[in-house]
Amino acid sequence: MQQTVIHIPAEVRQILSALTEAEFSAHLVGGCVRDLLCGIVPKDWDVATSAAPEDIQRIFPDSFYENDFGTVGVKTGAREPALAVVEVTPYRVETTYSDKRHPDKVTFTDSLERDLARRDFTINAMAISLNSKHEAQNSKQIQNPKIPNSKRLEFRNSNLDIVSDFGFRISDFNIVDPFGGREDLQKGIIRAVGKAEERFGEDALRLMRAARFAAELGFAIEAKTKTAIKKHAGLLEMVARERVRDEFLRMLESAHPDTGLELLRELGLLRFVAPELEEGVGVSQNLHHIYTVWEHNIRAMQYAAEQKWPIAVRMASLLHDVGKPRAKRGKGRDSTFYGHEVVGAKMTAQILSRLRFSKEFTERITKLVRFHLFYYNVDEVTESSVRRLIREVGPEDMDALIQVRMADRIGSGVPKAEPYKLRHFRFMVEKLQRDPISVGMLKIDGNDIMQTTGLAPGPKVGQLLNILLDEVLDDPKRNTKAKLTARTKELAPLSEAELAKLARAAKHKALGLEEEAVAQIKKKHYVK
Repeated sequence: MQQTVIHIPAEVRQILSALTEAEFSAHLVGGCVRDLLCGIVPKDWDVATSAAPEDIQRIFPDSFYENDFGTVGVKTGAREPALAVVEVTPYRVETTYSDKRHPDKVTFTDSLERDLARRDFTINAMAISLNSKHEAQNSKQIQNPKIPNSKRLEFRNSNLDIVSDFGFRISDFNIVDPFGGREDLQKGIIRAVGKAEERFGEDALRLMRAARFAAELGFAIEAKTKTAIKKHAGLLEMVARERVRDEFLRMLESAHPDTGLELLRELGLLRFVAPELEEGVGVSQNLHHIYTVWEHNIRAMQYAAEQKWPIAVRMASLLHDVGKPRAKRGKGRDSTFYGHEVVGAKMTAQILSRLRFSKEFTERITKLVRFHLFYYNVDEVTESSVRRLIREVGPEDMDALIQVRMADRIGSGVPKAEPYKLRHFRFMVEKLQRDPISVGMLKIDGNDIMQTTGLAPGPKVGQLLNILLDEVLDDPKRNTKAKLTARTKELAPLSEAELAKLARAAKHKALGLEEEAVAQIKKKHYVK
């Protein structure tokens, strides 16, 4: 049987060889070993060694050491981000974890096995090094002087575009696997190292990591590990929301986020991440839906993942109907969910803010949830309503909004993501994006208004601009300097209160036209 060829970049081989030449042991460890054995190109490379931090820095002068855990970042000069800095860490053991996330104390050791024993899962508790034959061969090709006396280690072929890497067979490696990680990898199992309860008691984020690895790799969680997660699920509440957010994002970015989300729910973890999503479990919908709200949201999100759409689309697809359980009225096939997009937008803002997402990201996803019910029947949608939708959502997010709607359709069980009428709507969006949709696209600005009317800077100028924009949204042909100037002269004599009333009506109209169309189709087809 032909063996899998494993490629280790020249930069990484040089680091391993430099450490062994200096008479320290050195191994690749953790996730990069798991990925190599799975035939996946690692996203980062981690080296563990018997060398102390000061030894590592002496061997690699172009490095930095800015943490309490012994990790030295070795700069290689590679342009590839995964190789630009390789982390080299002494073998270490850790004491108690008072905050359920970080060790209270780190002690360096010369035992690789003790270092591996502190890791989370067996598939991440393996180490590899080239056997002595290949280490010698690699050392000759690097041709470095004795490292302890060297002032600088020069990395050759740091440009990955021209690097000529060598491949190794698994038999070329010394594999250190004290906990059966390779067997679990072959069986597709996530199993905690040693006693599962101890591992989760040390670092509660591992509770989510188990589900995330299952989503990334398509693996199952071993029974005892799963039991321990359920028992200690509450520990996740002690973890910083930023860390929970990052794990949640990585799960949504995986190939099987539906698996990860189902596991979070099954294991009792989802209530510490986004409990609002659990409100949809078992909540039936109406005659246009064959799935519960929970199932629908998960299926929509999974479709977005399968299409490899951006994380914003995946998140919005997951949350687009989060408001349905709270908006539901009636029972059975004739139940309704009027206004669930408004309710869901508010809930989305709360969820994402609680998880410490950026204001920009939170506002963007909230907007996609709020407007995901846009109406797109070919013979009924007006250009002015589409312009208003573009104005509310923003031209840069219209593709994302359409993608969320496509995911919504597939999540409902329909066979086609983008029917003709949705393609026609996409055409209209592209066509109308050339029309004015914001005050900044009007042919006159505030200075023009002040010159025409003699007004001083103030609210009245802004009110006039908003009124003019509303009229241009109805008819883009009005967007000429002459017509807008003439209309400004007609409006200027009105009082500030009268202008404010017109401006509010314009804003209400911008939202109201779409709301009215959505409401009509809801009544007609008993949807949403």
